[in-house]
Amino acid sequence: MTLRLTEAEDKALADTAAQLGISKHEAARQAIHDLVEATRTPTTTDWLAAAEYVGKRDRELLDRLAR
Repeated sequence: MTLRLTEAEDKALADTAAQLGISKHEAARQAIHDLVEATRTPTTTDWLAAAEYVGKRDRELLDRLAR
């Protein structure tokens, strides 16, 4: 798979990977994995539990973006 990144995105990925002491490839893989896990909805028929989960997930995503 090939990722097409802007110059700024590539620099941010390289900087993050360097801070973590991992390769850019591994940093990208972990970021994709975290995004998939963060946006995955639970398999439940309880709509209230699902709504609470989505609200919690959205708050966590907004907190991450705020950092």
